[in-house]
Amino acid sequence: MIDDNDPTETREWLDSLDSVVRESGDSRARYLMMQLAKRAVDTGVPLPPSITTPFRNTISPEDEKPMPGDLFMERRIRSLVRWNALAMVMRANDNDDGLGGHISSFSSSATLYDVGCNYFFRGTEDGHPGDLVFYQGHSAPGMYARSYLEGRLSEEQLDNFRREVDGKGLSSYPHPWLMPDYWQFPTVSMGLGPIQAIYQARVMKYQSDRGLLDQKDRNVWCFMGDGECDEPESLGAISLAGRERLGNLIFVVNCNLQRLDGPVRGNGKIIQELEGVFRGAGWDCLKVIWGRKWDPLLERDESGMLQKRMDEVCDGELQNYKYNGGAYTREHFFGKYPESLELVKDLSDDDIMYLNRGGHDPYKVYAAYAQAAGQFERPTVILAMTVKGYGTGEAGEASNETHSLKKLDMEALKSFRDRFAIPIDDDDLASVPYYKPDENSPEMRYMRERRRELGGCVPARRSEAQVLPVPGLDAFSSQTKSSGDRQVSTTMAFVRMLSTLAKDKAIGHRVVPIVPDEARTFGMEGMFRQLGIYSSVGQRYTPHDADQIMFYKEDIKGQILEEGINEAGAGSAWLAAATSYSTSNYPMVPFYIFYSMFGFQRIGDLLWAAGDSQARGFLIGATSGRTTLNGEGLQHQDGHSHLLAATIPNCVSYDPTYAYELAVIIQDGMRRMYSERENRFYYITTMNENYPQPAMPDGVEAGIVRGMYRLKSADGDAPRLRLCGAGSILREVEAAAEILRSDYGVDAEVWSLPSINELQRDSKQVDRWNMLHPGEAPRTAFFTEQLQGSDAPVVIATDYMKSFAEQLRAACPAPLYVLGTDGFGRSDTRARLRHFFEVSREFVVLASLSALAARGEFSAEDVAAARDALGIDPNKVDPTTI
Repeated sequence: MIDDNDPTETREWLDSLDSVVRESGDSRARYLMMQLAKRAVDTGVPLPPSITTPFRNTISPEDEKPMPGDLFMERRIRSLVRWNALAMVMRANDNDDGLGGHISSFSSSATLYDVGCNYFFRGTEDGHPGDLVFYQGHSAPGMYARSYLEGRLSEEQLDNFRREVDGKGLSSYPHPWLMPDYWQFPTVSMGLGPIQAIYQARVMKYQSDRGLLDQKDRNVWCFMGDGECDEPESLGAISLAGRERLGNLIFVVNCNLQRLDGPVRGNGKIIQELEGVFRGAGWDCLKVIWGRKWDPLLERDESGMLQKRMDEVCDGELQNYKYNGGAYTREHFFGKYPESLELVKDLSDDDIMYLNRGGHDPYKVYAAYAQAAGQFERPTVILAMTVKGYGTGEAGEASNETHSLKKLDMEALKSFRDRFAIPIDDDDLASVPYYKPDENSPEMRYMRERRRELGGCVPARRSEAQVLPVPGLDAFSSQTKSSGDRQVSTTMAFVRMLSTLAKDKAIGHRVVPIVPDEARTFGMEGMFRQLGIYSSVGQRYTPHDADQIMFYKEDIKGQILEEGINEAGAGSAWLAAATSYSTSNYPMVPFYIFYSMFGFQRIGDLLWAAGDSQARGFLIGATSGRTTLNGEGLQHQDGHSHLLAATIPNCVSYDPTYAYELAVIIQDGMRRMYSERENRFYYITTMNENYPQPAMPDGVEAGIVRGMYRLKSADGDAPRLRLCGAGSILREVEAAAEILRSDYGVDAEVWSLPSINELQRDSKQVDRWNMLHPGEAPRTAFFTEQLQGSDAPVVIATDYMKSFAEQLRAACPAPLYVLGTDGFGRSDTRARLRHFFEVSREFVVLASLSALAARGEFSAEDVAAARDALGIDPNKVDPTTI
């Protein structure tokens, strides 16, 4: 901090600024400040590292927009919500089950939500498309408590908080999968709410700019904690919101100054830090730090020492003041300077204790919300200072342990009841009863009227969707026909299918191609001119390749979302488009195309949220497989994304080899998601390896969808061997079958396994049904059914870890041998990589002969001779050990 060695000169500068504001207004003052900053740079004077304002409210008292409602009635309603939220959590923990729950987060943010519910969060019942609200996960009890008062939830449901198995309960946090008519967005995995909100606002603007939807004055509200801002996803995309001027986006950061274990910035000031970050990213920043009771003190602070004390105090001290009470605050906060101590000489210790913080003052919160809701040019962040555990008194208010607070002792409960004037007798307190006034009480009528004027209750989610006309398989006839001698990768076949869909007259405008920054890698540059890359400002420059056919074309009506080197951002944009059927009553068909290695591994938490959100769309893991992306090496070669995809129950994954398989899968996926409206999304891997694409055999469509079909029959009456493959390794399997026939006289069937994950899910479902229905005819898994009738060994080879195909072992009716690519990837040619990972045609042949030798059909000596003839060194390194 720089000392003022010339207070008189400082006063003259400040008086000059005051005069400009008074005579010419804020705009003129802002212009002069910008000119001063420019001159400072020109003359070499270093500017502060971040632009922050004094530690006080951004909106001065005289500029606050007045709150129009009944403060007493709203406080009464807020108190009832607080009580019922507390009662719900305590009742859930009044047993030995330890279900948990959170009291303190909502206690600190109750006013922030209450003001929004009373004045700003619009529903959809009056024809407005409705605002979108990302609720902070740990504040869910408060939303349930308000919905209980509104008559949307029953006491039985509240009593089943965190008891969901019987279908009567309430989810622990916001989960659309578990409460599909209530929660819109999953947010409790901290950091995901903010980045989802940013891209939700961006996709809404994209829809408006393209003329698809009139999003009107619709706002996206995101509530988050100050500690949550340390998650990379929380602040990682705020520059995009500023750059895109997303005036439809409002962040409300509940700055209770505490994380789960202690202060967020005990030795610093998180509000000031966040102000600098958001202002630097182009956001409008509104600080709501002090409540109305501070206004007279600040007005009388002629010496400026109170403001100085506010500016210099650290967050750890602010926590101490609230925890230790008024006398402590008088001594340690105001008492540092005689001038600040003089300001509170007429206040009692209790008066000082109840000098309220801005986030608990509805007038201050309303003023900030009103200004934010009227901002259309820039996103707004509201930094509201609160007290964690507000109202819980000595039991948890502002204590380090408050996050884990789940119940109050009797004295603390009485204090809470008295503080919020809940009419419950001492004799009844032990059971912590809910309290709901009569339906015709002033409170209930007032609450209903407020929500009626705003278009209905929130939160609420639209679970139905429009049915879209889906093209038939004949639309992709180019992909189901043979490519002849022309070699084509499945990635390129996909791009051509995507181009076909984008031209479809019925749904083409709903198709959303999304790439992080690899469109040229995937061969998509032809779409730049055809569809255009979305830009909210169009294209203000002439691209250097403007004279070429496939020049880089940005357009305000562009269809492609090109999100830069940002998988999390692209994934969030995909998620917003994939849930548009619910959030905007407008189904879209998003395709997010990425390096498969940087999908489920890089943004797995977001994709889990996609499952929770009931997203509908396609994820395309291009350049997939451990050995297909030759030359790139360890960090790029994917041998496990399908295993990760299998962890999400409603993610359907496929690893097709041929273009016709890809066509069948995408067409069937569109039918299921957009005609049948099934809550599923698809992960499909494609390869960048070029090879001839055969024509689709007759009658294989159903097998492709279910996960397997016979590609080549054995010539004899029965196969001696069944070879199975998927993705790029299927072609190695086909080549191995030819070697076996020509060199070793072994006739083998060849099966394509486009979806091992779907086969294993079917197998598990059959096993479960058989276990639960012992008196009925047992069912047979599809994989088992296809391979029944022969005990010939089965060999499965894929470009993924062995555990991927090992999922099918229990369902296999014959001996099973699995080849896969365990270990780290590395750079080399495809042929050498496949030999190294032991999935090449030679290793498929060796595994096959070993399987036959186990049946006595080949001798060990014959197998060893074949191994040597195939060029396999028995002492080669194990790919999993180096």
